[in-house]
Amino acid sequence: MTRIPFLLSVAIALTLSQGIPWARSAEAADLDCLIEPYVIVQVSAAVDGLLDKVTVDRGDLVKEGQVLAELESSIERAAVAVARVRAEMESGIKSNQVRIDFGERRFVRTDLAYKEGGLPLKDVDEAETSKVLAEIGLMEAQENKRLAEEELKRATDVLALRTVRSPITGVVIQRFLFPGEFTKQSPILKLAQIDPLHVEVFAPVAMLGKIAVGMRAEVLPEAPVGGVHIARVKVVDPVIDAASGTFGVRLELPNSDYRLPAGLRCKVRFPR
Repeated sequence: MTRIPFLLSVAIALTLSQGIPWARSAEAADLDCLIEPYVIVQVSAAVDGLLDKVTVDRGDLVKEGQVLAELESSIERAAVAVARVRAEMESGIKSNQVRIDFGERRFVRTDLAYKEGGLPLKDVDEAETSKVLAEIGLMEAQENKRLAEEELKRATDVLALRTVRSPITGVVIQRFLFPGEFTKQSPILKLAQIDPLHVEVFAPVAMLGKIAVGMRAEVLPEAPVGGVHIARVKVVDPVIDAASGTFGVRLELPNSDYRLPAGLRCKVRFPR
């Protein structure tokens, strides 16, 4: 009869009597990981200018599209006002429309008089030419209005470049410039998107093929946060680092309530 080694028998006894998670190690692997922001963005103005106001500060939550800062823009606003007036002008179109209406009536009367033998042909030609010139004048007025409308769009776009909006929904983690400073296209703010979060893991090569995109895993943040959070594998690096014998894995961790801060160390448990 084969004898069971003494240490092995003691381990089995402890497992059965004290509930040591012996079986868990056979079912799951705990690896070190780091919780990081989904994306970090340094926000700058599209053009150089004098910073007029910054509407947020470090620690503030921001929404995508929210105004973060504005450059001094008095000249651009005046240009928009002038372009809007030109785009809304209707006098040229209306006056040429009146000339067309009058030219048509005049041509009808002149042509009728010519047919009755009361006017020479040159008068009919003059009346018809006046009508055509009025029609051309209306076309020119309409083209000028379309041009003014395009100039208004351009002026509005130029003005919009003086406003800095958030490209993401996240939190302000750093502020670089203050009102009165010249931007020189330098970063004004640094933002971090923390919903969802990225969990970065380096897994041993022995687990290659056992971790797949879409797999669920448990993430255990370090104290004092703690708890167990479910993440899903998004990236499995196809290249192994020969020096460490590991490959990178990225998980996506929902954080809609912003309870989990980025930068935490953690453990990730992949099912076996």
